Amino acid sequence: MDFTFTEEQQAAAEAARGVLAGVAPDDVPSPALTRGAVADDFDRALWARLASADLLSLLLDEEYGGAGLDAIALCLVLREASKVLARVPLLESSAAAAALQAYGGPELKSSLLARAGRGEIVLTVAANGRTGHDPAELAVTARQDGTADADDGDDGDGDGEWVLDGVQTMVPWAYDADYVVVPARTGDDRSVLAVVARGHEGVVLAEQISTTGERLGELRLEAARIADRDVITADGAWEWLLALLTTGTCAQALGLGERVLAMTGEYAGKREQFGHPIATFQAVAVQAADRYIDLRAMEVTLWQAAWRIASGAPGALPASGDVAVAKIWASEGVRRVVQTAQHLHGGFGADVDYPLHRYHAWAKHLELSLGPAAAHEEALGDLLAAHPLG
Repeated sequence: MDFTFTEEQQAAAEAARGVLAGVAPDDVPSPALTRGAVADDFDRALWARLASADLLSLLLDEEYGGAGLDAIALCLVLREASKVLARVPLLESSAAAAALQAYGGPELKSSLLARAGRGEIVLTVAANGRTGHDPAELAVTARQDGTADADDGDDGDGDGEWVLDGVQTMVPWAYDADYVVVPARTGDDRSVLAVVARGHEGVVLAEQISTTGERLGELRLEAARIADRDVITADGAWEWLLALLTTGTCAQALGLGERVLAMTGEYAGKREQFGHPIATFQAVAVQAADRYIDLRAMEVTLWQAAWRIASGAPGALPASGDVAVAKIWASEGVRRVVQTAQHLHGGFGADVDYPLHRYHAWAKHLELSLGPAAAHEEALGDLLAAHPLG
């Protein structure tokens, strides 16, 4: 079995490192010192540079101006972006575009994909449900009102309309994105994806602030009428999109954890006590080694999940099982890494003039995003019960 990245995947990661080289985590006010959002918008200058480097269209086919790469390439780029706390909707927009390409109708794809790949429009996904603990597709109801047949199983190119009601909380970049992909549940217990324009009639946003200091949105849908062409009804579309989002979050946690451990190593190598660098003390070295092991476990489970999504290869469990394992390790691992870093940094860990506290805030956000470890342990248990091994 060959785990080597392809030349194209490595080139994407190298391009990301070049674009991100000048990004500083301290470019916006500290969330510890800001009552509201740290900024009114994401980093549009960085977004433009990512677009120029063709990093916003990695997963898109050539006909939409993309490179035709896979989830592994996207995760490699996300890993680099999180090392510098890049304030861009790279995961959400890329994953949404990939889902539209895989499951959307021709009209929806032709109107959005090329523009999204060029960075001209921004996509995001409402994936956290009403409370952040319940499935997102259950937070919104969808009923069809018009001439199209709700049971025809097509990909959303009919002539009717869908009516959406419900609330999705913690929508990332909701105030900045042009379109939000909203999962919803139909009366016959099917999941659909509605592509909803920001400012659409019947859509109300309320501001929420994450631990990172970024502005999120509570998205309230009040009899919002969505054209049938903008609704994806294909089986498995939401599950595939959620798996890609979750795996991308694991990649972000890995990159962040790697940068934090590197910061800790640099600090411990310079900070002296009793005339010696604290890195030479056994208690310090053992803690750092434990966190290194966490990162390697996060890495191997991430690439297993990304490979299952990219290849569609069968396994003893559905791909969602590998995604659950990756998120368990990502959530618990990134928490342990930043906690150890704070401990070994001493007072510097809480100094708002030093970036570690920002990484801690981002780590907490990533730990809980799309479900903490406990939620994915429960999901994995359900999968094991349904698919006994051995």
